[in-house]
Amino acid sequence: MSGSELVPAARKHSDAAGEPITAQLPADAGPAASTGPSHDLSPADDEPLLRVAGLRAGFHGPDGIIHTVLDGVDLTISPGEIVGLIGETGSGKTTLGRAIVGLVRPTAGTIRFEGAQIQGLRGRHRRALRRRGRIQFIFQDPLRSLDPAQRVADIVTEGLAIRRELDPAGRRQRAAEALVAVGLGPEFLDRLPGEISGGQRQRVAIARGIVTHPRLLICDEPVSALDAANRTHILRLLARLRDDQAIAMLIISHDLASMADVADRVAVLHNGRIVEEGPTARVFAAPTHPYTRLLIASSPRSARGLDPDSGSGADHGSSHDHDGSEHDGRDLDPATARPGPGNAVTG
Repeated sequence: MSGSELVPAARKHSDAAGEPITAQLPADAGPAASTGPSHDLSPADDEPLLRVAGLRAGFHGPDGIIHTVLDGVDLTISPGEIVGLIGETGSGKTTLGRAIVGLVRPTAGTIRFEGAQIQGLRGRHRRALRRRGRIQFIFQDPLRSLDPAQRVADIVTEGLAIRRELDPAGRRQRAAEALVAVGLGPEFLDRLPGEISGGQRQRVAIARGIVTHPRLLICDEPVSALDAANRTHILRLLARLRDDQAIAMLIISHDLASMADVADRVAVLHNGRIVEEGPTARVFAAPTHPYTRLLIASSPRSARGLDPDSGSGADHGSSHDHDGSEHDGRDLDPATARPGPGNAVTG
């Protein structure tokens, strides 16, 4: 988001720098100590593809205090749906994405994928989930997430190597197919990340994500490190992959203009909770929660085409309710707002 960055609300339990309570889950750890997960990975017909319920997670700060980042998050994603998760820097968006794939261990709540509870899986159950490759995570900065010493072919086929279902020639063929799907050719297979452009590196990262034929991609700020032209190309690519391969996506972003272009539905994360969600056009045209209105007012003009008040210009420090009162987006009570058609407002 250009212009002034929104300042996170000052609260005791807020997003803060510090050591996460849990980092990446060890593959051979013992059974989970908290909620007992179901190890049946078969889908249930009456479930959405992904259901997150009451999810909490936090970090140990240098002062020893636990700082809550996610404070009871509820979210669902349907098959083939693109959901944009929006909010200011530090709102917990990346923590939520990492929790879904098991890189951060929640302290409470449940995560169900294809009808099966997946948070807290350990040992062979975690390895089985990884081998299936049904959920993939695309990191924000491909320059940092791609091994500079690995050839593109090896980078793209990392997930296939874990599954051990193809020989090297078969994996290379799948890598070439994935590269073609993201708009690159087989000639990139033997190149190093440092030998290709930023936009091409992001395409390689996406190819790595789709090579296992996942049902869900979690994309963490997939265009934030790119110039305007490459942002447009990558967003169009993601939309095309959804259409061609029926991949559902959770796209984490603070760029409202990008979400207006690609997301079917948006969820607004504030103070560790989703405070508003609904169809993208409806939320942007008639935002209900004061914080959502503040985000839209603080965004570049290109993202405010659906904002009914965009003609008045943006005040990056505060916004006004319809009665003329001013607020700064902190500790906003959704009970004071009337939900617009199709928009859900929560605490």
